[in-house]
Amino acid sequence: MKTLIIIPAYNEEKNIEKVVDNLINHYSQYDYIVVNDGSKDSTGMICKKNRYNLLDLPINLGLAGGIQTGFQYAYEHGYSYALQFDGDGQHQPQYIEKMLEKMKMEKADIVIGSRFLEQKKPKNLRMIGSNFLQTIIYVTTKKKITDPTSGMRLFNREMIKKFAYTMNYGPEPDTISYLVRCGSKIEEVQVEMKEREAGESYLNLKRSIQYMLQMCMSIIFIQMFRKREKLT
Repeated sequence: MKTLIIIPAYNEEKNIEKVVDNLINHYSQYDYIVVNDGSKDSTGMICKKNRYNLLDLPINLGLAGGIQTGFQYAYEHGYSYALQFDGDGQHQPQYIEKMLEKMKMEKADIVIGSRFLEQKKPKNLRMIGSNFLQTIIYVTTKKKITDPTSGMRLFNREMIKKFAYTMNYGPEPDTISYLVRCGSKIEEVQVEMKEREAGESYLNLKRSIQYMLQMCMSIIFIQMFRKREKLT
């Protein structure tokens, strides 16, 4: 019952050592793989210098392509569980065991690390967008997902295969919505996340608004009419 931590990294030269060294030194019960997604900075060089477990992509595929590469590695190497884990230092590995316990106890397909399962969301523009996504997912699926934009997600073996080899499976809220409609069991556990300490997030204010609108449109007009897959 092996667990692989998939760390997609794009231009994370200021964060990647701290993230991976913490896993190596304190959470060696889990395997990890860094997916360097065609970084333009020294992320790949740092990983090679430290001899990290690395998939070094020659071009930038974006988050979906990087994650899919990690899932393919996980499936081909026989992992039972795979965790999507950001390379910017925001995700905290002490919650992995809690997520695994939830998955096993509930026989879940995906467990999301939620910042807001037991805590209220702050009142800012990004959280307004998160609330809107949460509402749309609930209206279309009758499933409450308190943190739909969380990138800390644990997947079982079946989901690893789906995300590795099926078209139109991305690490985004619209895919979560679709999977709920297909009958997947998705659970959440409360986690805490840190603020990014270095580097810049891709999602500035303008891109955050565009992202939320894109996700909402996809959930309402694409995922609602997408043919449901039979889950085995």
